[in-house]
Amino acid sequence: MTSKTAGSTPPDNPMPQQQAIPTVNKVDRGDITASLKAGFSDFLARPFMSGFFGLFYAVFGILFVWSLVWLGKIWMIIPAIIGFPLVAPFAAAGLYEMSRRLQKNENFGWSEILTVMLNQRKREMGWMAFVTLFVFWVWMYQIRLWLAIILQDASFSDFSGFLNTVFFTPEGWTFLAIGTCSGAFLSAVLFTVTVIAMPLLLDRDIDFISAMITSVRTVTENPGVMLTWAAIISVTMLLSLVPAFLGLIFTLPILGHTTWHLYQRAVSQAEE
Repeated sequence: MTSKTAGSTPPDNPMPQQQAIPTVNKVDRGDITASLKAGFSDFLARPFMSGFFGLFYAVFGILFVWSLVWLGKIWMIIPAIIGFPLVAPFAAAGLYEMSRRLQKNENFGWSEILTVMLNQRKREMGWMAFVTLFVFWVWMYQIRLWLAIILQDASFSDFSGFLNTVFFTPEGWTFLAIGTCSGAFLSAVLFTVTVIAMPLLLDRDIDFISAMITSVRTVTENPGVMLTWAAIISVTMLLSLVPAFLGLIFTLPILGHTTWHLYQRAVSQAEE
């Protein structure tokens, strides 16, 4: 915070200071390996606290799917399960803060981590949450659109009937092909704008547009490495959903901690 000095008169409407967009570094697959090791080390350092975030995310997923069944929205179950990992970067905010503090050898407990997460609503992270949820909403809506266009004549009253229609009819195969392509595009867009932006916003006071630009630059300047990381996240998250979402208790924390360390390697750090 600056203080007024004698003889100086600030303008009536001072403009906010514009922060420079962070410098992006070149990374390779060795950085992914090193980040994974560091992420696993962070998980082992605080396994119960890290696992709590994974458990919370898993329970939310279970309740989300159960609510779809209760509401009779059978057709939404598969899209919801596949699209559910799209919101994982925002859910990992507490894990980023844990890794940041572990990296600096700072002592912390539940109150420190939860307070930081709560305070994000006053910062630019809230806008990134809006972006994430908006893409998830588009994901669900476009599935509904393709369902109405392609499977308009199909009838299914339960989940098994829906699976039979989708996997064992020509219309279902068309629905899967188009839905997979459009879903892959949305996932790629969301990954590109959030993979670095989320930890960057937690780490620094920077606007969310600059954070997204930095994330996009990181991906476009390191396409092979970031594509590999995207594939690791996608496969790991989807496999974690198979045992009733419970695999997320372990995989989400490790991936969250790893993302923090990869961000540290991909973006030049601000001077203290």
